[in-house]
Amino acid sequence: MTTLLARRPPCKSSQSGSFLRSTQNCVGYCRPKSSLAVRPSYTVPQRAITPYTPRLPVRYASGTIKPPTTWVDRFPASVRPYLYLTRVDKPIGTLLLFYPCAWSITMASYALEAPLTTPLTYIGIFGLGAIVMRGAGCTINDVWDKNLDKAVERTRTRPLARGDITRRQALGFLAGQLTVGLGVLLQLNWYSILLGASSLSVVTIYPLMKRITYWPQAVLGLAFNWGALLGWSAVAGAVNWSVCLPLYAGGVCWTLVYDSIYAHQDKTDDVNVGIRSTALLFGEQTRPILTALSVSTMSLITYAGFLNAQGAPFYLGVGLGAAQLARLLMRTDFDSRPSCWRGFVGCGWSGFWVWMGALADYGIMISGMM
Repeated sequence: MTTLLARRPPCKSSQSGSFLRSTQNCVGYCRPKSSLAVRPSYTVPQRAITPYTPRLPVRYASGTIKPPTTWVDRFPASVRPYLYLTRVDKPIGTLLLFYPCAWSITMASYALEAPLTTPLTYIGIFGLGAIVMRGAGCTINDVWDKNLDKAVERTRTRPLARGDITRRQALGFLAGQLTVGLGVLLQLNWYSILLGASSLSVVTIYPLMKRITYWPQAVLGLAFNWGALLGWSAVAGAVNWSVCLPLYAGGVCWTLVYDSIYAHQDKTDDVNVGIRSTALLFGEQTRPILTALSVSTMSLITYAGFLNAQGAPFYLGVGLGAAQLARLLMRTDFDSRPSCWRGFVGCGWSGFWVWMGALADYGIMISGMM
């Protein structure tokens, strides 16, 4: 191969009249500019999107494409596709689902002056539930999107898209996931059981939304922040709507922020295959729109804390969460896939700091009661 390339003369700008006459004569030396055919509703920026780096597929000599090695690959080959299906190697999704639950549980425990065993018990239950139901949501998404995932660079190595497992096998696995999820849900009171079960319809229709609306991230927000309602009802026996509704709405705005950043990773592929998202809808106005949504997020969570008579530590946590979102929105390059991935993961820290503020408030209250 080296010998063949050495025989091929490089392109020189001094060769007038024949400069880049045929790009086929310059393979390995010159690369023609490419143009992307897009819909009029979205203009692809002039600067090319930086190639995606996390978990790039590896092409072997046989021509097959396999994901690079992760800790999941230590498991038997028959198990690995199911673990990758649940995205267990990427815990950020589980954390984003868990944090609204944790906010609500901790704030309800604070309001009711519940003993320490109460939040500890429900944090454990909801933590397990977040792992199971996030995995179930990924399975549902991949069953819907099997053919679309094949056309998107970042998702073409997913187990269903690669053909590692069939749809029937995935549906059988989903049944097991939902059974475990039901077992977790049954640990709660009947009010919470009915409230939790009612969220499944939203989870199921989310993958369809990206085919019919530019707002699938809003539907994901409705599903991913259900814990802001469910956590309170688990602790208190019913939802305090005056506190939980602004908390829930703030969570939905937060989801619009982080999932819009996430959607920017695939925007060129999405245009070509017909997937819609807020990344395409917002376009060049993404930064100011996400800034407004971030302000709404923290304002609504602050209002929920005010209605719940939270103390100074809670607002300090909200302030740190707001600072984290502001930092990310300033630094994220929406035309760089690695930068968008870092921004998406970083949004999880804003939710963490809100929880830490609520937890500090509760801890101070408990220490005063002892």
